[in-house]
Amino acid sequence: MERKRRAPVAAVTIMLSAAMALAATVTGCTSRDNTPKLRLEVVATRPHDPGAFTEGLEVDGSVLYESTGLSGHSYIQAIDLSTGAELARADLPAPLFGEGITRAGDLLWQLTYKDGIAIARDPATLTEIRRTRFDGEGWGLCTRDNRVLMSNGGATLTFRDPRTFAVTGAVTLTSHRNVRLNELDCAPDGSVYANTWPSDTILRIDPDTGDVLATIDASGLLPRSARTPDTDVLNGIASIPGTDRFLLTGKKWPTSYEVRFSPA
Repeated sequence: MERKRRAPVAAVTIMLSAAMALAATVTGCTSRDNTPKLRLEVVATRPHDPGAFTEGLEVDGSVLYESTGLSGHSYIQAIDLSTGAELARADLPAPLFGEGITRAGDLLWQLTYKDGIAIARDPATLTEIRRTRFDGEGWGLCTRDNRVLMSNGGATLTFRDPRTFAVTGAVTLTSHRNVRLNELDCAPDGSVYANTWPSDTILRIDPDTGDVLATIDASGLLPRSARTPDTDVLNGIASIPGTDRFLLTGKKWPTSYEVRFSPA
C-alpha cells in the first residue's frame, strides 16, 4: 500500500545539523538564502488522534475540519473546536486516498491523492453532493477571495472556481523552486502558509506573485519522547479565526499545537 510519507526513524534520530541540511535540500534554501525567517511560539496544545494520517486541516468559525489519507482508511470529520466533540464524519471508500480540504461558500471541497477526483460536500453533514475530475495529483487546498487554491506536490499553486472546480489560473514560486507544497492555509493577512513535504519547514507565500515572504522552521515541535514508529511528518496548518494563532499538527501525531508566528 502506497503511503505519502518518509521513514520515521530518520525523523526521530537525525541530528540538528543533518536536519538543517535536509531542510536546505528540500526547501531550496541555502546558507545564502535571505528569505525572512519567522519564529514559532507554542501558545497551547490540544489532543490529536494518533491514528489520523492528517492531509487537510481547516478552521471555519467554531468548526475544525480534518481530512485523513491512506487507501481504505481515509475519512473527513468536523470537530467542535472548543470541546473536541465530533460533529460529523464521512469515510472514503477504498481505493480513494483523502487529501486537502477547504470550505468554499456553501461547499466543502475534498481532494483525493492520485484518483483525480474532487468531492464537494455539505459543510454541516459532510454528505457528498457531487464529484468532479481534475488532472494530476491532489495535495492541499485553501480558499481566498472567492477562489480555491490547490497544490499538487510541486512549486505551483493552481487557482480553481469555488463552484465548478475549473482551473482559473496558476502561480509558480519565484524562489524555492524545488519544494513540494503540501497542506495549505489561506490566512486572514492574505498570504498562504504551506507545509513543504517531507520537511518541517512552512513557507509563507504571496499567492498573487508567487514570492516566498518567509520561512518557518517547525522542527522539534513534536518532542522526541512523543514519537512512535508510526509518527510521520508535519502536515496540517489552519489559522484560527479572530486570533493571530495557527493550529499545527502532523500525520499520526498525538498532539495539535496552537502557535503564533513572529519575526525571528
